[in-house]
Amino acid sequence: MSSYVEVRGVKIGEGVPKICVPIVGKTKEEILAAAKSFADVKMDVVEWRVDWFDGVFDFAQVEDVLKDLRPALGNTPILFTFRTSKEGGEKAIEPDVYVELNKKAAATGLVDLVDVEAFTGDSYVKEIIEAAHEAGVADEIVKKIIDGAHAAGVKVVASNHDFDKTPDKDDIVGRLRKMQELDADIPKIAVMPQNKRDVLTLLAATEEMVSEYADRPIITMSMAGTGLISRLCGEVFGSALTFGAVGKASAPGQMNAADLNTVLNLIHESM
Repeated sequence: MSSYVEVRGVKIGEGVPKICVPIVGKTKEEILAAAKSFADVKMDVVEWRVDWFDGVFDFAQVEDVLKDLRPALGNTPILFTFRTSKEGGEKAIEPDVYVELNKKAAATGLVDLVDVEAFTGDSYVKEIIEAAHEAGVADEIVKKIIDGAHAAGVKVVASNHDFDKTPDKDDIVGRLRKMQELDADIPKIAVMPQNKRDVLTLLAATEEMVSEYADRPIITMSMAGTGLISRLCGEVFGSALTFGAVGKASAPGQMNAADLNTVLNLIHESM
């Protein structure tokens, strides 16, 4: 059975699947307004989809947002994500620029997780993962020296998104195993179903990965309305986190976070 990953006291991979809510603002004002709107929302992680941000290619602007976003979200973990256009995101980016952006974000100490697209190229992915883990270690040492606090470090979600189809079960499992071999803390895959059977393929792959190969939590989902059930039954099949929307959704098939919380807890109490 896979173990959990802990960020700011949130144990991803233990108990009820955790809820991640995305921020998709274009300006700093929109981003901080979204963060403030989460005040009464039951959620576990916030994903800043930085590919939506107009100033993303100027790191000074990115860091400026993070310096205000971190206190605005209190102790809620922040997942830093630049989703590339080839995997459904808002902007294209060169691999070298992508690596530098993620490394710099991890080094700020203002984010808790970074998302790395697993098929960017092994050398690029490994460079980001190593830098994130090292940033976490350095951060931990500094914090212990300053105030004796314990820092969990920067974790890496390795991701893959197929907006066209659902690969076969062995392919899905193979992709997740590859992410694990690259030393990502949490492998993640999202696929598009063409029919109901595709949703079963995703769920079967999730169960197989968790029961036979995973030594860490994984995140899986089948997108759109057809795949909605996969966002709800993670506790049964083994997906450790699910995405819910407050306001604007960042992917097809995301439920409202409050409704998602209700359903996840109803399932948990009945198991």
